[in-house]
Amino acid sequence: MSVSYRTPLKRAIGLGSAKHGVHHFVAQRVTAVALALLGIWFVWIALQMLHLDYAGAHALIARPWNALLMVAFAIAVFWHAQLGLQVVIEDYVHATGVAWCAQLTLKFLCFLGAAASVLAVVRITLGH
Repeated sequence: MSVSYRTPLKRAIGLGSAKHGVHHFVAQRVTAVALALLGIWFVWIALQMLHLDYAGAHALIARPWNALLMVAFAIAVFWHAQLGLQVVIEDYVHATGVAWCAQLTLKFLCFLGAAASVLAVVRITLGH
């Protein structure tokens, strides 16, 4: 005799997990760890910039490692924000159309912010 662990609702309508929860959970934790590490670097860079003029700050960000870490920081910030706000929308917005529109707007704005940040760092690095 086998034991079924399915809930009555699962047996009735045949729906189960969407299988995306673990990926979302892991992605949010990975971006959090990346931001913790990159945040230390970012604070260090910000403290260095306090004593620099525009040309000095420009030169500091234009260094290859700093540019790479700044791009990684920007991508991690916007990805982590998108993941966190997605959960807030899923939990608190119950109207399907409004939730869909909010999710779409969130993804667009986070992508736009990350792309603008990366473009700014690339322009600084290339000297434009």
